[in-house]
Amino acid sequence: MFTVEHRAAVLTWLLEMARTDARFTGGALIGSLAHDAEDAWSDIDVTFGVKDGIAPETVLEEWTAALNRAFGVLDLFDLPVQSSIYRVVLLSDGLEIDVSMTPEQDFSIRGPHAQVLFGTARHLTLPPPPKRKYLIGWCWHHVLHAHSCIERGKPWQAEYWISALRDHTLELACLRLGESTAHARGFDRLPAAVTEPFAGAFIRSLDAGELRRALAVATVCLIDEIAVVDPSHAERLRPVLEEFGISPVGVE
Repeated sequence: MFTVEHRAAVLTWLLEMARTDARFTGGALIGSLAHDAEDAWSDIDVTFGVKDGIAPETVLEEWTAALNRAFGVLDLFDLPVQSSIYRVVLLSDGLEIDVSMTPEQDFSIRGPHAQVLFGTARHLTLPPPPKRKYLIGWCWHHVLHAHSCIERGKPWQAEYWISALRDHTLELACLRLGESTAHARGFDRLPAAVTEPFAGAFIRSLDAGELRRALAVATVCLIDEIAVVDPSHAERLRPVLEEFGISPVGVE
């Protein structure tokens, strides 16, 4: 595994490359390294603006080749987002490097923790968290689909929906308590009294009875979570949620 010292050396190399590349109009450090929240497992996240008329893809290819020569690239993939391209690189020692490049006119950074290193960048606000109604809708959708998959004899798909139900309900708890809903970042900051009931929603096998049991636990957690904020909404959904998520328990 990579060391903190090696990660620092790679970051220094990246930033020196960027500051001497005349095609860049700005650069910023993002992620945990930008606000002193890193630990031994943190990756590197950097973003750059590219002069108009220069394709970010071209610059990325050149940078990847140089990175490979310097440190050894094991694998990579690209994630296009609007006009930006995020290249996620895996080095041979397990260090992940996320490098994004954006045309100059669109180059921007989000959130209070991004650290501009050189040049200019527009500052954008973070997108709002998902609406509570949206998450509740996904949750009752997952209850219905998990139930259908169990009855159809599709255990792997049922497992998918039950796990998604559990995670979306935890997101509802994060939303209620002011924690991040993105990528489970807030889950481990929730009080134990909130998270402990969810432990029973983990699936121990793909047996139909076990799937029904886990679905029932997840459904109870959902009803309870909705009821904390909106009891009338919980009571309105309860009959359908209990019919499809709880009542079938023990029925073979």
